[in-house]
Amino acid sequence: DKLILLAVSLLWLCCQSSDNTAEVRPPNVLFISIDDLRPQLGCYGDSIVQTPNIDKLAARGILFENAYTQYALCGPSRASFLTGYYPRAIGINDLNVHFRENKPNAITLPQLFKENGYHSAGMYKVFHVVGFDPALFGNMDDPTSWSEPLWIPTKSAWGPVGDSIYQQSKAACLSKGPIGYGRIPRSFALEAPEISDDQLGDGEMARAAIERLRKMKDQPFFLALGFYHPHLPFVAPKKYWDLYSEEDLQLPTNQYLPKDAPPFVALNTRELRSYPDIPNEGVFTKRLKKRLLHGYLASISYVDAQVGIVLDELSRLGLEDNTIIVLLGDHGYQIGEHDHWCKKHCNFEEATKVPLILSIPQIGRQETRISSFVELVDIYPTLAQLCNLIPPADLDGKSLIPAIDRPSEMVFNTAISSYIMGGYTGTSLRTSQYRFTEWQGSIDTKYELYDHTVDPDENIN
Repeated sequence: DKLILLAVSLLWLCCQSSDNTAEVRPPNVLFISIDDLRPQLGCYGDSIVQTPNIDKLAARGILFENAYTQYALCGPSRASFLTGYYPRAIGINDLNVHFRENKPNAITLPQLFKENGYHSAGMYKVFHVVGFDPALFGNMDDPTSWSEPLWIPTKSAWGPVGDSIYQQSKAACLSKGPIGYGRIPRSFALEAPEISDDQLGDGEMARAAIERLRKMKDQPFFLALGFYHPHLPFVAPKKYWDLYSEEDLQLPTNQYLPKDAPPFVALNTRELRSYPDIPNEGVFTKRLKKRLLHGYLASISYVDAQVGIVLDELSRLGLEDNTIIVLLGDHGYQIGEHDHWCKKHCNFEEATKVPLILSIPQIGRQETRISSFVELVDIYPTLAQLCNLIPPADLDGKSLIPAIDRPSEMVFNTAISSYIMGGYTGTSLRTSQYRFTEWQGSIDTKYELYDHTVDPDENIN
């Protein structure tokens, strides 16, 4: 079975030339990462969210039903899957340390392609780069990875800069003091402005990506697109908010901490409360909770539309048959599960489970669902094998091709995630039946064990 993909790939490569003397064009890679996107997509069984473009990609690609991040925070997660190492191997567990401080000679995924003759280009939030002003909002980009400088939008994710609403909300945010995230000018958490898609950073990037594809179409390329939404704030053009009615939205039934869970797994909601339209303290009302869910769904649909613009141009340019597409969420998210809101700084299922979709034209265009448990760190060696590149020998990830060869089998049966919180280092092991988490502290060790056969929502430790 392991030889099936290799044989098909060789046949596909041979068919790329019309005669024996024509040069064989290696496959391109379009790498799409979406910030804070959990598997709340139509193709993952959600009946409310509207994601026609991602669903269309899944319908002709490979959907991993059990994919997990290695760290439920964007910076460490991205550093992990873009280097192929677990976060502990590169010493990254927050947003303040660049992976090259601990592993200066790492060869990143885009760097591997660059060093093998590809034009490697990154746009927006691929590594942890926030906002339209990286100097102000944080920049963990890696210039060594790219053939040209990282593209950064001129538009903000928080609404049109200079707009009266933006300036008003910025002032209100700053007036909140320390909880308002200091100098960072944030919009309201929930906005549905009457603006065009390209007035926000993600829409601007999608249109710039179209131009980039047109320029690169005649050379092998690795193009990485990092969409910022559905990260907070939930600012999306009004037409995407109008896709949903709050009366139809259902909040989770387990808005409480698991029974007998360590108390420090309760989430600090400071990130969400830093926005001026969110109370500094107290219990959220049911209406606010539904508004948050509404905004999250609207933001997902907004990003889905931008993904569709890029994929349509890829097809129009005739690149679809020679381009491997990867689409993923960098970590999980929550809208009320375990009374957690938004960023999931923990090791629960909603924190760690992510969408992962691959489109590999050389093995066909039929929808395939993979049941094996896989990790985002596995993407690096998988792409290297598909493109006949030699990755570093010490990567922590494994190629997913054996699982792709045998989709109905549990080829890989575990996934590992980690998180540091409350003075404890937590390592979580997910299997088909259990989630087991060990929290190591300086004084003691605590444990969580959830049986998914009887407790899929992880409500009883």
